[in-house]
Amino acid sequence: MKKNLLATLFLGVVAMSASGQGLSGNPYKFLGNITTRGNVDAGGGVPQYYQLWNQITCENESKWASVEGSRGNFNWSGADRAFNYAKQHDFTYKFHALVWGSQYPSWLDNLSAGERLSAMTNWFDHAKAQYEELPMIDVVNEAVGNHQAGNPMIKETLGGGGKTGYDWLIKAFEMAYERWPNAILIYNDYNSIQWDIDKYIDLVRTLRDAGAPIDAYGNQSHDVTNISENNLRNALKKQQDALQMPMFVTELDIDISNDAQQKAQYERVLPAMWEAPYCAGVTLWGYVHGATWVDNSGLYRNGTERPAMTWIKQYMQTDAAKNAVGPFPGTKKEASVYIRPAALKVAKDDVLPIKVRARMATKTIEKIDLYADDELVATMTEEPYIAEYMASTVGQKTLKAVVTTTDGSTYERLSRIQVTRGTLRSPYNGVVAEVPGTINVDEYDEGLSGVAYSNATRSTTTAMKNGQWMEYTVDVKEDGLYSVEAEVASTTADGMFHLSEYGFDNLTFYTNITKVPNTGSSSAFQTLRIPMTEPLTAGRHVFCLNIDKGGFFIKSLAFKKVPTVELPGTLEVEDLVEGEGADFASGNGGTVLSNTTAGEWMEYNVDFKEGGKYTLEATVSSAVDNSAFKVFLIEADGNEKSLCTVNVPNTGSLENYEVKSVKIRNGIKAGKQKIRVVINTGGCNIDKLQFVCTESTGIVMATDDEVTETQWFTPDGRKLSAPQKGINLERVVVNGSVKTRKVIR
Repeated sequence: MKKNLLATLFLGVVAMSASGQGLSGNPYKFLGNITTRGNVDAGGGVPQYYQLWNQITCENESKWASVEGSRGNFNWSGADRAFNYAKQHDFTYKFHALVWGSQYPSWLDNLSAGERLSAMTNWFDHAKAQYEELPMIDVVNEAVGNHQAGNPMIKETLGGGGKTGYDWLIKAFEMAYERWPNAILIYNDYNSIQWDIDKYIDLVRTLRDAGAPIDAYGNQSHDVTNISENNLRNALKKQQDALQMPMFVTELDIDISNDAQQKAQYERVLPAMWEAPYCAGVTLWGYVHGATWVDNSGLYRNGTERPAMTWIKQYMQTDAAKNAVGPFPGTKKEASVYIRPAALKVAKDDVLPIKVRARMATKTIEKIDLYADDELVATMTEEPYIAEYMASTVGQKTLKAVVTTTDGSTYERLSRIQVTRGTLRSPYNGVVAEVPGTINVDEYDEGLSGVAYSNATRSTTTAMKNGQWMEYTVDVKEDGLYSVEAEVASTTADGMFHLSEYGFDNLTFYTNITKVPNTGSSSAFQTLRIPMTEPLTAGRHVFCLNIDKGGFFIKSLAFKKVPTVELPGTLEVEDLVEGEGADFASGNGGTVLSNTTAGEWMEYNVDFKEGGKYTLEATVSSAVDNSAFKVFLIEADGNEKSLCTVNVPNTGSLENYEVKSVKIRNGIKAGKQKIRVVINTGGCNIDKLQFVCTESTGIVMATDDEVTETQWFTPDGRKLSAPQKGINLERVVVNGSVKTRKVIR
């Protein structure tokens, strides 16, 4: 008899109790709750938290707005109370929630898309620094449709819909998995059982099929107050049949004031959820009357236990409750298994690469069998677990990865692809573009819509459309950091785009979301220089040009290695090697560092061809007083020097640029070094930094085999047989070129 798909998740796993001392003694699942008015114990005669529950979620204390209400200032005290209480009483904790279109900091509204992405990345990083390990995370909360007013903004922040329609959610899960690979990563939503069940299934299934590191789906269950038991069981079955993944009940409450009716509804609802073998745990959303967002959901009224609470205690002692199985014994994730096809759609007879991303917490993988429907595609025993599949028939195919560990345990994961008739995928005209080099935007890969492009046309006179994307197969010739020069034209300043790659291990953003300026007409093209935020490795890549907001024209993308800037000369701010928090936008006829905030930094490779004293001329703008940044020199030996502070004047607006000249305090040696720019007080834009040598001490000394002649002179030009005490001029001939430097003896 074929084993249940979910049953394979707990073969060979030691059944560890999920409980400290709460009502549930079930080793496979927990009965949890939330904090009450910011406190763990409710007080008022209600039993202590650990006597009732063996899992805790912060109602509000771990939400972004609660933690970072003021940008850069993090308050983890409320979340820490719950986290530490769970550790003290040996039960589990769920972080709620990393990404949500509500209860995010109000200051986020005032940032550009690129700045918001930087702020959100910083939020993830601080959460990781605070909690090195987390058992469970609501990675994304309530993203179906426009449940929350902030969803369109958050969607834009994380790169938009992209190839799958849900790329922004995939990006959120990838960011979470990068930081907490051992955590159970959950998508959480409400109205998922009654009102938005089909949209909810489509969202979660797309994430699963695309290979996002999602481990479970969460039903908030605020919509079950009046549901019949039959309808509930049918809805849960519909979800599970479609998703075949673990499920959590994350925010259960029954908002009924009548005691008998509330008890009767719990009797209908809780067993149907708890006893489902794919249910990994149930969290009730509050238990004190009047202390949650709904009026009558409390299980204790004036310190007195309501009948529903009495029944819950009794039910949790039944054999049915104690013996119900679940997918995560001890609420611990042993296997991370995700199927990442190169595309969700492929032409018949085309080759589709597929990777199984597999990672075990404590065990060792022996092999992975990959199936398409019932056909064995490959058996893989070594990383990377990549196979190629060629479909000979059209239709929807179910992919299944079966991971077998050395102790005989098996773990499964599903995905789906669509096989259709059409043009096989290939580079445009069969020619693979090279990087460094220039790609014409209309020369995207050939193939099917939804595979190589979407909503695109090869016409150069058609404006880009919202959600449009095109892919380009390229050959990167050399490892390194690159920049992109985009030729754009627009009659508005609303257009936005970014460059990404749908790799097997991540969805990589190679550029921040870039805003297109109003160039005056659809034929007045302007070049935007855009730094790539991630280095490229040599070899084959498939770049995706994502149109986040259309209405503009884009002609070409020129890829260039980030230069080592020769000084004296001009350092363009977009030519950074690395940095943190930097957001670039069009401005002052090119690309500028935009709307800076305190703590951001950028680092540049430079080569000072002349040592000596310098003046820095910074082209800057600001609409506020007291904006400033510092410039540092990192010498070849790693020694760091402070060069100067640039106090940016209030130029009236961010669009009005001025040159601020500052004398650099310390002399600068000739040679290859680094320049670091650190924002001290934000609110300014920076276009470029020009280093002007005001007093030269000459070149770097050449090696002996380069020097063909050396002569010494006094400062007034008299020739010397040897250098004398004081100031001398040393003139050397290097490979036929005459170079002079000042030497003090």
